[in-house]
Amino acid sequence: MTLLTSEHTHFLMDLVRTAKLAIVRKDGCPHVTPVWFELDGDTIVFTTWHTTVKAENIRRDGRVCLCVDDEKPPFSYIQIEGTAMLSADSQELKYWSTLIAPRYMGEELAEAYLLSKSDQLTSSKPVLENRVKIDQRE
Repeated sequence: MTLLTSEHTHFLMDLVRTAKLAIVRKDGCPHVTPVWFELDGDTIVFTTWHTTVKAENIRRDGRVCLCVDDEKPPFSYIQIEGTAMLSADSQELKYWSTLIAPRYMGEELAEAYLLSKSDQLTSSKPVLENRVKIDQRE
């Protein structure tokens, strides 16, 4: 079953927008941070370094909410609730990083950006690939 309509997909992918990722800290306080993302069917994919607040909280509680908004009138948005899953698979990480970076940096700058992150991509404590499976809500 497809959870994202073609209208949702166009809103998420036709223009470059960051998603605002909301997670809950261990003490119950909310934590919101912007993330670059790509779609893999009905799954949102983004990356983060293994020691970030994001990664630590996702390890503890994978429930997340993403909001992607249009900052121009009439200020529309899409909110996505789901469960984040972490992966340190270096091949998958490289694949998604090389798709996500050009989307946000442009082809020319993405190459330099990825080169600057190459030590992280090959580290024994790598950047984590995060996959948010969208929850169906009634």
